[in-house]
Amino acid sequence: MKSWIAALGLACVTLLGGCGKDDAAKQAAPAAADSVPNPLRVATEGAYPPYNMVDASGNLVGFEIDMMKDICRRMKVECQFVATAWDGMIPALQAGRFDVVVAGMSITEERLQAVDFSDGYTTTPAYLVSANSNPLQKEDYGVPKVDLSNMSPESQAALDKLRGLLKGKVMGVQTATIHANFAEKYLGDVVDLRRYDTQEQLALDMQSGRIEVGLADAVTWNAFLQRPEGRDYSFFGPGFDGGLFGRGQGVALVKGRTALKTALNSAIKEMKADGTMKTMSVQWFGFDTSMP
Repeated sequence: MKSWIAALGLACVTLLGGCGKDDAAKQAAPAAADSVPNPLRVATEGAYPPYNMVDASGNLVGFEIDMMKDICRRMKVECQFVATAWDGMIPALQAGRFDVVVAGMSITEERLQAVDFSDGYTTTPAYLVSANSNPLQKEDYGVPKVDLSNMSPESQAALDKLRGLLKGKVMGVQTATIHANFAEKYLGDVVDLRRYDTQEQLALDMQSGRIEVGLADAVTWNAFLQRPEGRDYSFFGPGFDGGLFGRGQGVALVKGRTALKTALNSAIKEMKADGTMKTMSVQWFGFDTSMP
């Protein structure tokens, strides 16, 4: 899988096929601020399964790909997907290289200072994963989940215990994510924190023993744990949500795109109401992660 991520690079992928440099240049100018562009240029990472990824034929697939195709159908526009490196997405969006970002991006206060978001479409807690043989797997952490926006004494005790047990451990996170932010704020002074450009690189280093613990959302981990290479790994400790983890995942767009935001929200609302969002969520994740 690492090989196709590297080969993908910054390739442009559309529903009608790839587009060359000349086509990309012609499409570089941003659409009018208060309009729904057609085609709609959609940036995604292509390396965050099962939200978005590339199949054996080189096609972008995943929950968010199917979701955006359905949103575009409801908006009566053509979707053009552009695979882009995660850590450059927001600057490229602001520069007008594409119209929206759909990449498992959480709606956080920090990001809302730079860009706008649609209503949320999915939400999943963050979890830690380690090898089944790791003693961390046998500990009792007291609570199944910690809500950072409403810390009970039991939740604080669970976090304190986790900090003590993780002291000196090597932990991996994907760079420029809310999981990296959480690790830096709550665990950065006790762990040796390693940052990775993609979740796949993190998983590979965990399999090779270069890191002991990884942090990501439950859906992403499930995709790894269900593969043969993930059979010797499991969740441990409580899940984490609330606070800096934000308000679920949403479609990012430039501030001031009122017509586009309204159209996106209308399509997302319809998909929730008619059950499409739930159906796609169960299909790709194995359980319903859709937001009400």
